[in-house]
Amino acid sequence: MAEVRAKKALGQHFLTDLNIARKIATALSGGTAENPDKVLEVGCGMGVLTQFLLQRDDIVTYGAEIDSESVEYLHAHYPEFAPRLSEGDFLKMDLRECYGQRLKIIGNFPYNISSQIFFKVLENRDIVPECVGMIQREVAVRLAEPPGSKEYGILSVLLQAWYDIEYLFTVGEKVFNPPPKVKSAVIRLVRNNVERLDCDEQLFIKVVKASFGQRRKMLRNSLKAAFGNFGGREHQFFTMRAEQLSVADFVELTNWVAQNRE
Repeated sequence: MAEVRAKKALGQHFLTDLNIARKIATALSGGTAENPDKVLEVGCGMGVLTQFLLQRDDIVTYGAEIDSESVEYLHAHYPEFAPRLSEGDFLKMDLRECYGQRLKIIGNFPYNISSQIFFKVLENRDIVPECVGMIQREVAVRLAEPPGSKEYGILSVLLQAWYDIEYLFTVGEKVFNPPPKVKSAVIRLVRNNVERLDCDEQLFIKVVKASFGQRRKMLRNSLKAAFGNFGGREHQFFTMRAEQLSVADFVELTNWVAQNRE
């Protein structure tokens, strides 16, 4: 079968550099040969990363691929992988139902859905202990940035609440077909020791999203727009901007909002 044609609508940029593919594959930790970890590759394309994952005996690799042409190609070239390859949209999958209680995630993620992939990881944080992904460099920087940076945003706070994030390495444009217009980067997320945040977690997510809703304004304005005027009461963070607050600060703010909203 001929090579798969990259489809713009799916955000496909196929990695062609085998050394980088090997590097990504080895960035994910594994179990043991006797007790291998279950790993899901999101967007397998033509199997450039898949082939290196399949060589490891400390993981069992599954795949999720939305493009039927890619699925056909993978069936032809990696027949041993075919029974563990699902054709469909990763974003719509019930990961627990499909893969059980523990699943690591890896992939050369399509740029146009990379943020949605990380939100999906967050939703399944109780069963996803680790995620390694290649994404647009500016998104990778944003996710790994500490408080105080202009890049720091909603997904930075939410992911850093439950994961330790490591920016691993930058990838140039020329190692893809077709080459993207921007650089890429590989990051690794490893679940931290936080079982539960010391606040209402659903409210925490709402507070974080509301705080960055008007990121150039002080928190006073953003939070009053979302939650009312708190009976005229103000928190000490109200004169700050959202990007100045750490995860712990947002936990404190969430508890204050819970007590003071009308």
